[in-house]
Amino acid sequence: MSALSTKLEPTASYSNSPPPQRRSPLEAEGRYRWNRGNYSITRRRIDIWGFVLTLLYQFWLNGKKWSYAGGYTEEKLQQRQRRQAKWIRENLLSLGPTFIKVGQLFSTRSDLFPTEYVEELSKLQDEVPAFSYEQAASIIEGELGKPITTLYRSFDPVPLAAASLGQVHKAQLHTGEDVVVKVQRPGLKKLFTIDLAILKKIAQYFQNHPKWGRGRDWNGIYDECCKILWQETDYLREGRSADTFRRNFRGEDWVKVPRVYWRYTSTQILTLEYLPGIKISHYDALEAAGLERKELAQLGARAYLFQLLNHGFFHADPHPGNLAVSPEAGALIFYDFGMMGEITPDTKNKLMDTLFGVAEKNAERIVNSLVALGALKETEDMGPIRRSVQFLLDNFMDKPFEEQSITKISDDLYEIAYDQPFRFPATFTFVMRAFSTLEGVGKGLDPDFNFMAVAQPFALQIMNNSNGFNPASNIMDELGRQAVQVGNSALGLPRRIEDSLDRLDRGDIRVRVRSTETDRLLRRMGTMQMGTNYVLFTCALVLSATLLFVNNYFVAAAVVLLISLVPAFALWRLLKRLERQDRMF
Repeated sequence: MSALSTKLEPTASYSNSPPPQRRSPLEAEGRYRWNRGNYSITRRRIDIWGFVLTLLYQFWLNGKKWSYAGGYTEEKLQQRQRRQAKWIRENLLSLGPTFIKVGQLFSTRSDLFPTEYVEELSKLQDEVPAFSYEQAASIIEGELGKPITTLYRSFDPVPLAAASLGQVHKAQLHTGEDVVVKVQRPGLKKLFTIDLAILKKIAQYFQNHPKWGRGRDWNGIYDECCKILWQETDYLREGRSADTFRRNFRGEDWVKVPRVYWRYTSTQILTLEYLPGIKISHYDALEAAGLERKELAQLGARAYLFQLLNHGFFHADPHPGNLAVSPEAGALIFYDFGMMGEITPDTKNKLMDTLFGVAEKNAERIVNSLVALGALKETEDMGPIRRSVQFLLDNFMDKPFEEQSITKISDDLYEIAYDQPFRFPATFTFVMRAFSTLEGVGKGLDPDFNFMAVAQPFALQIMNNSNGFNPASNIMDELGRQAVQVGNSALGLPRRIEDSLDRLDRGDIRVRVRSTETDRLLRRMGTMQMGTNYVLFTCALVLSATLLFVNNYFVAAAVVLLISLVPAFALWRLLKRLERQDRMF
């Protein structure tokens, strides 16, 4: 949430009567029940579970081909999913702050949801009404322990912007500095407590679901969401993140970060330096200020790579609302430090191993590094995963590095990851989302912008720093590494053979053989057995109806005859399925 890159209104004195608040049409319609002072917890449960169960019904209906008018096609499924995605976004918005944030987090999880849903969730913005000046003043005075007149020389009662977690007011300190005051939405923590308790039950339901729970850690996803949401409600933590971010760019004059006024900051109040700028997506204003759009696109990519590679501490939500440009110096200005990411040295080393695997087109090395990162769950048969990764590598490496698109790469990666045992950590998804967002920002500024072309020198530098600059040395290192692997394998081979023989003697070894033809025949036999059952049920019901009819029980005979249509219809569908399978082989 950033208001500093928007058009600012004149500052009003806190001593004047506050002007009428701007109200969202949605609020006027009463859609935001969560925004009321006294809301019913029971009603909240009904609203949330009603949304979840309706969503599950829609997902169930997607798999039923008879529910498509005119017959099922892949295009009709995608159209329906796009409509559902829009409905999901609108309902998350009406359910309030918790679900807006959860939806924004899920917009990074293409390993969980199809592309149509993720694309729509990525449009989810904080479009919620502002709360009143009286509520904001009460929170400020309660948190800082002094009247607003004592704290500020002037305080604008009309917020510059409102978001799901809070809103921003412009003010001036008695020492003369212009500041912005971020005030947390009243009752937010109480709402989070209620919503997260309900979400925990929903996560458990999904975990135990026969389809949606298979291969997914919904409880782990819930814990991750809880952690991120509670961190965003702690403005002291956000202030510390802003300070760290500012220190990291201390020696760079091409990036500006507002400083924190700690005397006027608490867990629910954050006071920052007033750094107005031109929103990075206001292209006409940038050109009017004489700023070069192509250079700004390069600057944005450079700033993000600087964060990742130099410090490992990065802004996880660099959308256009959180990025502005100083009209005087042309420097980038960052806002909103509630969602930050951090790459530890250990994670960085494992990511480097993945990067080397990509450079070598070595799917085995990539899979092993992803397992070590916790981004991939190890299964009994990793062959399909390795083949998927190799397919991605073969397609990824066909084009020159400079022609690659971050968005396309991440889409391909998520397409492979969907419904596979990939479990992308929050840091990984934050990085990929930030890369994609910055590429979109860059292309808006410069249609010819390519993030990968900017990133190439940084990638080469970090690989050279890790491996050294001497190609001969790299070859010798690789030969040494392979020699060690061969030596370890040779020395450990007798012991492994002995262990295998012992397990074979004990009967602990199970041999699994899979034959596609055998599997097909077994499925056909099972289908035929089910068809036989349907025939028996149909015949028994028809015979019963006939006996009832002969004995003048006409109504009962008609009812039984109608019931017999159910197994008859099931038998017809089964025969059609067998016919399709026969055509396939």
